[in-house]
Amino acid sequence: MMKASEVDELRKLPIGELRKRFLALFGEASTSRNKVYLMKRIVYGEQERKYGGLTERAREQAAKLAEQAPIRRRFPAGMVPVEAPEAKEVEGLRDPRLPPLGTVLRRTFRGVEHLVTVLEDGFLHEGEKYTSLSVLARVITGTRWNGFGFFGLLGKRAA
Repeated sequence: MMKASEVDELRKLPIGELRKRFLALFGEASTSRNKVYLMKRIVYGEQERKYGGLTERAREQAAKLAEQAPIRRRFPAGMVPVEAPEAKEVEGLRDPRLPPLGTVLRRTFRGVEHLVTVLEDGFLHEGEKYTSLSVLARVITGTRWNGFGFFGLLGKRAA
């Protein structure tokens, strides 16, 4: 078990350093930037390394329980879960907040008017294609925005 002083030292580390420790310990980068989560994983990993991991019997029991557990999991970027529907099955499904294809969204920000054309698979702004309005709003403003909010698409629209 890690000493309390070692855990206190972990608390003082910035998230970047915790992520480096995680990478060194587990051999893969963490997708999390949550400090408490990273600390818990590092402490567990250190204990596992020092005292050994779960017994084979415990692993089998965990696997058996996991089969019925309603676990929510985020997959790593680029990985598609086996149960994912084929692209053909989801064709035609668009976010209902989006205006029709070809619509030009106008937004003035800091005295500059930005025109964005709604495409079937993204948005066109100044010759560049973007996959999300939020990414586009961040490019325009330099800060994180809800893209629908930035372009005024959250309010009620006429049917």
